[in-house]
Order: sequence, then C-alpha cells, then structure tokens
Amino acid sequence: MRRNRFVQTHHHSHAMGGGTVNTTINVSERRKAQFIATGLTAAADMTTVNRLMECATFVNVTPPDILFVEGDDARHFYSVVTGFVRLFRQNHEGREADIRICGPGDTFGDELVFGGDACRYSAQAAENATLVCYDLAKVRELANNDDGSLARVLAISLSAQLREAVDCVADDRLNTALQRVAHYLLDQCPEDTEPVTFRLACRKSLLAGKLGLAPEALSRAFGTLKTLGVNVHGRTIEITDIEALKRL
Repeated sequence: MRRNRFVQTHHHSHAMGGGTVNTTINVSERRKAQFIATGLTAAADMTTVNRLMECATFVNVTPPDILFVEGDDARHFYSVVTGFVRLFRQNHEGREADIRICGPGDTFGDELVFGGDACRYSAQAAENATLVCYDLAKVRELANNDDGSLARVLAISLSAQLREAVDCVADDRLNTALQRVAHYLLDQCPEDTEPVTFRLACRKSLLAGKLGLAPEALSRAFGTLKTLGVNVHGRTIEITDIEALKRL
C-alpha cells in the first residue's frame, strides 16, 4: 500500500511520503464541547471526560492520509469530530473493501483497549477531518486503575458499534442495492412533506462504501430511483414521492 502515511505524535504529526504536516489543535472550550459530543464520551461523567482528555490530542488529517494499516502495532484509537474516515481491508491482490465509514461522533479502534496488539483494518482520511486521537497505552492504564466508569463508557461505545455492525450485515443480506439506497434516503429525510430536499452528508463514493456497494451500483440505483421521484444533483437529493420509496 503506497500512500501518504499519517503518524501521530504527542506534539505534532507528519504524513510520511507527502511532506504534509498536521498540527495538533489546542483544546479550547469549543473543542471541549466537541470532545464531549463524540459517541465515546456522550454518556460519560465529567470526571471520566477530563481523564480521557488527558489521554488525547486533536489532530487534522487530509486525504489520502493513512492513520494506520492493518497489522500495524496498535498505538492509538480515534473519534471523529468533523469529516469522514474510511476503514477498509485489502487482499493480497491489492483489492480494497470498505468495512465502515466513520463520520462525526463515531469512534474506531477502541475495541483494542481491552485486548489485541495489532490493528485489524486500515484507516484512511476520506475527507478533511478533525479527530480526537487517544493514546491507547494511557487509556488502558486508566481503565485498569479507575472504578469502572471508563469501562462502562467503552462498553456503551462498543455495544453501539456491534448493533450497527449487525444491522449492516442484515441489511446487506436481506436487501437489494436499490432497497439499501432507498432505506438510507428515507432515514435522511428531514420531514414527510413532499417534495423533500436535503444534502448528502458525504460524497457519493463514500456513501457507496457505507452501503456496501460499488460506486457503479450506487449510480445504477440512483438511475432507477429517478423513475420513483428521486432527483439527484451532485450531493443534493430531491424526493417527490416518499411513499414510492417506502414501498420498496
């Protein structure tokens, strides 16, 4: 895998191979609010939040920065503040498959806090992103020495990820590409009144990965959905017949 390599350090980080420098962001009150709003810390008490903040830094990444590669020694895990990160695996022929698209609020890599020394997948910046980068060793030490509060916070995060993974597998096994896209659009609809117009949170290439589809399969699905009242203009979606989507 020959891409820019992102390596986090305590004070700053470098994207190896491309010369890009990603500077750690000082924690302001705004950043603290964003830190608290991530999925990992949303259910935590302030004592646990403050302890976690001592194990973390804010970093910026840009495509095609690689945060870590499958098989790397595990040193950090991350929460997304803004932007998107793709998690993927690669076979011996170099073909890649997305296994999760992480957006604002999502945490990844925290499954290694309670065991495992190597990364189980690769992670790459899919858009300009701001991340909370946790020092894995520090969080492990904290988890081993606190009253169980951090363990509960991590259990809540991992439970949510497991439910998401189960839903993803079920959606993949039970629904066609067309149905997956239709269900996603219905979930994004801000209201039931027609017509409904909204903007996709991410590029269509990322949406394809999120839904477990090849980009061309997503394009075909959008083409078919046009006959059911779905108009696509870049990232802007207009739906003129919500009931038609619900019938799929």
